[in-house]
Amino acid sequence: MSEFFHSVTLDEDLCHGCINCVKRCPTEAIRVRNGKAKILSDRCIDCGECIRICPHHAKKPIFDPLSVMDQYEYTVALPAPSLYGQFNNLDDVEIILRALIDMGFDAIFEVSRAAELVSDATRKMLSEGQLPRPVISSACPAVVRLVRVRFPDLIQHLLPLQAPVEVAARLAKKEAVERTGLPPEKIGCIFISPCAAKVTAVKMPLGTRKSAIDAVVAIRDVYPQMLRYMKEGAGAGEEYLSSGRMGIGWGSSGGESAALLNDRYLAADGIENVIRVLEDLEDEKLGSVDFVELNACSGGCVGGVLTVENPYIAKAKLKRVRKYLPVSCNRVGDDIPRQMKFDQEIQYEPVLQLDEDITVALRKLSQIEEISHQFSGLDCAACGAPSCKALAEDVVRGYNTPDACVFLLKDKIQSLANAAGEREEKIPAASLGERQK
Repeated sequence: MSEFFHSVTLDEDLCHGCINCVKRCPTEAIRVRNGKAKILSDRCIDCGECIRICPHHAKKPIFDPLSVMDQYEYTVALPAPSLYGQFNNLDDVEIILRALIDMGFDAIFEVSRAAELVSDATRKMLSEGQLPRPVISSACPAVVRLVRVRFPDLIQHLLPLQAPVEVAARLAKKEAVERTGLPPEKIGCIFISPCAAKVTAVKMPLGTRKSAIDAVVAIRDVYPQMLRYMKEGAGAGEEYLSSGRMGIGWGSSGGESAALLNDRYLAADGIENVIRVLEDLEDEKLGSVDFVELNACSGGCVGGVLTVENPYIAKAKLKRVRKYLPVSCNRVGDDIPRQMKFDQEIQYEPVLQLDEDITVALRKLSQIEEISHQFSGLDCAACGAPSCKALAEDVVRGYNTPDACVFLLKDKIQSLANAAGEREEKIPAASLGERQK
């Protein structure tokens, strides 16, 4: 079993032991035990759904502080396309990019620029018939991790290209080395991220051995700083924009698919919708589709937990800022660069496997079915597990006991009370009178 890094953490002091997160987790990675939530590290995909749903703010994302910029001699900002949808009354992306320079970044490499390269590379691979259909986008790290732990048969359908932010970091670092003559370790490529899953993708990447991204800061941390610089430096200046409508469109759901210039696609956002689509893919119900774009966050990246704006308002703002831009500004050329492709295969992570021995696993599965039939079937989560079947699995794995089910415990207490009452009735009246004396 692999070691796991997670950008989603739990503050037990704030946890009230409610079951909101338990019911919403797409991989059943959360339990409530002893009145506190517990995140099962091997199952968590860092989608951030528990952060979004927790009414007590007990789930917290991990990311780097803005002071991380001070650790490098030369810093390159990697702004996510979703950043452009956070500001009111904005018509010119250049204002945002100049504000980043005024904040202290030495250079900018737009992630939307890399997104256009990935779109062009995807079009080439689709037209050349290199990929099994339908192709699943690999841009959302939470979706890739979900496929890896819950839908292993679909791993071969994942697009074998690095996510745009990884491509941006690799190209940005190469350009910065050539421009400055500094060694790569003194150049910091800092991603301005909309979601926690991107932090995990940097610390524990899939499809590559090591990420070229040096740090990840949150849009919500950068936003208030940028507002001040945007007001101070609103005038004309050097131009930094290097992408068009296609690249910036990646910031919201459907943008990646639209950039393929192919009508045979499907785009879904929100983790529950993503799971339904993946289940249909597993059942081979989407054979007429060439490409599937999936985003764990509602609305796409604009819905990430590290953003500040309502995702649907942000989507409308993105549409506004890219209205008068060229369609696309970046192409990969005749050959797809090797640095854009996966350099490591994504492997199935059997976290849901009951046992490596198939015979033992089948026996445990039978036990789970048998135990789950003892429960009410209400999936109330009062036991701390998301469903009756999940509790039965916990019992078989040795993590819990059947008495955790409140209905089963209630029936047992009632049975004991009834038995005590029957014994009381059988005591002869004379004996009872003697006892009372």
